[in-house]
Order: sequence, then C-alpha cells, then structure tokens
Amino acid sequence: MTTDTLHRFIFQNAPVKGELVHLPNTWRDMRAHRRYPAVVEKLLGEVVAASALLSANLKFDGSLIMQIHGDGPVELLVAECRSDLSIRATAKVREHAQTNTDMTLTDLVNVSGQGRFAITLDPNNRQEGQQPYQGIVPLAGNSMADVIMHYMQTSEQLDTVVQLAADGDNAAGFLLQRLPSHGGGLNVEFAQNWEDLEAIARTLSHDELLNNDTDTLLHRLFWEHARDVHTTEPVQFACTCSPTKVLNMLTMLGEEEAFEMIDEDNEVNVSCDFCGQNYVLSAAQVRALFEPNADVGTLGKLH
Repeated sequence: MTTDTLHRFIFQNAPVKGELVHLPNTWRDMRAHRRYPAVVEKLLGEVVAASALLSANLKFDGSLIMQIHGDGPVELLVAECRSDLSIRATAKVREHAQTNTDMTLTDLVNVSGQGRFAITLDPNNRQEGQQPYQGIVPLAGNSMADVIMHYMQTSEQLDTVVQLAADGDNAAGFLLQRLPSHGGGLNVEFAQNWEDLEAIARTLSHDELLNNDTDTLLHRLFWEHARDVHTTEPVQFACTCSPTKVLNMLTMLGEEEAFEMIDEDNEVNVSCDFCGQNYVLSAAQVRALFEPNADVGTLGKLH
C-alpha cells in the first residue's frame, strides 16, 4: 500500500454501501510532527481513519471536525477532515498522566463517564451569521468504532458497521452502511442481505484491516457478493494554520492575555498543535493588534 486512498463501493444486489481507507503516509506524516504514548497514538490513528470515513460518507462541502473531550489521561482528541480528504489531527494528554498499552477507550477518556463526542460540520461557504452544525453525544461503547456506530445510529438512524485500526505504520478504517429502504413495506430479502453482509463485516480483524490492500480485503470478505467500485479518492495530511489565523487567535484572546504571552526576549511564540509550525511575533506586532483600526494584514511577516 504505497498511496493513501479512500475507496467507495456498493453492492449490486443489496442496498448497502461501503468505504475502505488506508492511510500509511498520512499517518506517518502526522506522527512525524508530534509523538504520544503508544496507546494514545493508536486511539488517535483510529480517530483519523474515522474522520476520513465520515467525511466521505456525508459528502459535505467543508470541514468535518471530530472532537473527543475526555475525563481520563487523554483530555482531548481532535481530527479535522476537509472535503478534499486532507486531514490533520492532534491529542492533548494531561500533564503527568500515566498510560500503558492495556488501556481501553474508557480508561483513556471516559473514566468517570463524563467523556463526550462531538462532530462539527463547518461549511466552506458559510453565510454571514451562519453557525457550524454540531452534534454532541456521550461516549457510548468500548472502542472508537463503537462510538462512531452509536453516533450514526442516533444521528442518522442508519444501521452501520465500522471497523478501525492503527499501529505504528498505518491507520485504516472500514464502513458498511445499510441504505434507507423505499416504499414503506418490510422487505425480507433486503433484511436478509444486510444481515449477511453485516455478519461478514464484523469478522474483519485489526490485523487484516491494517495489512491487506483494498482488492485483497474486499475479495476475501465479499467474494460471494457482486459489487461496484464507485470512486477512489486520494487522502493526505495537510494543515491549515497560517500567520493570519495566529494573529486572529491572539486578537480573540484579548489584550491582557496576549500581552502576558510576551516572553523575556520580547516575543510571543505560538506553535501549531497539528503540524508543529512555529510562529514568532515581536512585542510590537502583538501591541499593534490592539491599536484602533488595527489590520492584521499590515503587521508584517511572522518569523
């Protein structure tokens, strides 16, 4: 698997669609910028794969942002996937938190049952006054895949099977979804087809998902079921941070808090949590942000 690709497919004799994504290069690029404990990296990789699956599944023109707010060692997990399937992600681990490889999703982010899962849809062409859509649900389930399936069932009312996996070399995801029926009656054949495909999808192991290319995997799972590949799309890591966004962020913090960030070298250093890019502002640039009629575009380049 040398390229990062999301495959969409649909079954010829059943109203069921699927997606399969492998992200070895995207995941490698993300891990090059920030490293976390192994168990946190695995969870973050699953979140990254899930964001690609959901973004492609929703066909939304904008950014899909997945956030997990935790009450355990992991305080926050964020993955943002844009409509061109460019992704960035980050995690925040509590200071002095202890982790080990045996920790589950509950151990990491939902120790007291107060963890929350949020999906935000931020359109590219947002109208004036329009707010991004956000759905928030409890962290239901013992795995990231369980959380996604619960979200799809409660928000979309669609039967969905999700499998997610990540290790040091790859992050991958699989989604199978039963399409809405039409006509209103009970279709026995429809129900049986879904049950058969669902049962097969649930046999997919993490090792199979991570270590087999798309053609091999789909043939191994569904060799008895005719299907069509609708589209394949490239996926890549990309960050949207910029000097302008940094200046706008400081402005939103307010004058007092921004001035407190000026260090002994008379500078403010801001690092992007997603890509590690460092932005340095002089004290004069920070003060200029709060002058009357300040224009961030006239403050000169950050270095």
